[in-house]
Amino acid sequence: MAFDGITIAGLVHELQQTIEGGRISKIAQPEKDELLFTIKTYKNNIRLLVSASASLPLMYLTEENKPSPMTAPNFCMLLRKHIGNAKILKVSQPGLERIIELTLEHLDELGDICKKRLIIELMGKHSNIIFCRDDNTIIDSIKHISAQVSSVREVLPGRNWFIPQTTEKLNPLSVTEDEFIGTIRSMPAKTGKTLYQKLTGISPVMGEEICTLASIDSDLPANTLSDTELYHLYHTFQGVMEEIAEKRFSPNIVYLALSPEESEWEPAEFSALPLTCLSGGNYQVRTFSSISRVLENYYASKNRFTRIRQKSSDLRRIVQTALERNYKKYDLQEKQLKDTEKREKYKIYGELLNTYGYELTGGEKKLTCLNYYTNEEVTIPLDAQMTAQENAQRFFEKYNKQKRTFEALNELIQETKKEIDHLESISTALDIAQQEADLLPIKEELMEYGYIKKRHAGAKKPKLTSKPFHYLSSDGFHMYVGKNNYQNEELTFKLATGNDWWFHAKGIPGSHVIVKAEGRELPDRAFEEAGALAAYYSKGRDNDKVEIDYIQKKFVKKVAGSAPGFVIYHTNYSLVAAPACRLEEIN
Repeated sequence: MAFDGITIAGLVHELQQTIEGGRISKIAQPEKDELLFTIKTYKNNIRLLVSASASLPLMYLTEENKPSPMTAPNFCMLLRKHIGNAKILKVSQPGLERIIELTLEHLDELGDICKKRLIIELMGKHSNIIFCRDDNTIIDSIKHISAQVSSVREVLPGRNWFIPQTTEKLNPLSVTEDEFIGTIRSMPAKTGKTLYQKLTGISPVMGEEICTLASIDSDLPANTLSDTELYHLYHTFQGVMEEIAEKRFSPNIVYLALSPEESEWEPAEFSALPLTCLSGGNYQVRTFSSISRVLENYYASKNRFTRIRQKSSDLRRIVQTALERNYKKYDLQEKQLKDTEKREKYKIYGELLNTYGYELTGGEKKLTCLNYYTNEEVTIPLDAQMTAQENAQRFFEKYNKQKRTFEALNELIQETKKEIDHLESISTALDIAQQEADLLPIKEELMEYGYIKKRHAGAKKPKLTSKPFHYLSSDGFHMYVGKNNYQNEELTFKLATGNDWWFHAKGIPGSHVIVKAEGRELPDRAFEEAGALAAYYSKGRDNDKVEIDYIQKKFVKKVAGSAPGFVIYHTNYSLVAAPACRLEEIN
């Protein structure tokens, strides 16, 4: 969710309570479009992060520091020169715009008091950080926008700063009932969409929320609403605006369950006000003490999910390409194998011709005779230009050729199937990976098996720091789950001892789960929890139930010459488990 005007209002309220009256003691520019201010207040030092990134504009208070370049960029140096020790007089927001203005007081080169303004525009790809004089003349900005880039407004030194009005939107804080109803009634678009299109600072999710509070279907065309519905919608909207005006904020993050058993949650939305339209079902709401904590937690959590997907995208593409190639090869080999099913027929034709060929006088196109293997009549097609013996030899040659093809294809199909199983296990490992360190062993495995070009001779091999998942069962048994094939191999053949228990999803790629018995007998609950882990960390994690094989480790054997993590076992037990990961992980 992008910053909307309501989130900005919540943030401005927080900044007014924390940094107003403070002095800027440090200014850093960690990224080309990002600033980090250290502000000294009468209580403590506070860090304020401001980013004008086109993909992720944000602003919040943080305790984290970020490394800066050895040489500060020009914009950072300019700010240090002018407002290096400036006092923050005021933090404000014009209307409900996605803009935050910092009014600063400092001493100029002559020692006179003067004011400057730092304007942070959090407008998606149009975000910017603009440094102005008190009369709105631009001194400089972190991004220069010329007339060639934007016909609406230039953002260059010496130009005048103003809020661009690209669309006719109403100010939610001052709109009258007649203006509101007249505007909504005139729109044929959906009601929820109309709210965020015609009112400044309202996001799509807040438009949905206002409709939910008013008990109106947000998908209904706005121009079809009755007078009563429009009146109710306006007063519901006014109630939301009163909460903003009176600073009654309730910062929260709405999480979405990523798995049926709700063991993993991804941040879906954040807001400065409650979102009743996203509650119950697969949603979970967590409230925070401030909007800064919301933003810091939301983007940290969101980045964990998005970063691992971005980092693994190249590996996924390599694995998927190899899989698709092998799927096609496997289908072709299966089709070719099916074509060899006629080989026994050719052998019988040859034998029958050797037996009954004396009846032929020459020039026949077929021979009908008794098949002494089935005691049924069979008609054998013949080449009229050949003798019976030559026809028999032709059939034996076809038989031998297809027999050789059958034997060769059986070997090839087994090799292709092994490669598919290996690649699918790597694909599952990519799904399990949660950190960048988890991707390194997968990349090493792809290099080892030739899917990725190996590093140059003498190049230093990266240190593998990824560790298996480690859980403690409800009964105090240590359980280990491999994140990739190398870890599966290590857990099964190095960590586990003979009487430990081994679990794996039946017939599908997944993690090895080891339960350390330590001389004790496992209770039923331990088997159920280990089975649930094996189901969860497998390709079947989205299924309601997964069949799990389990056996003591001493009966699990390594397949000679196979890929890491591939094993064989016999006389195993089985259970059916719902994929779940409810145990507490041990670091």
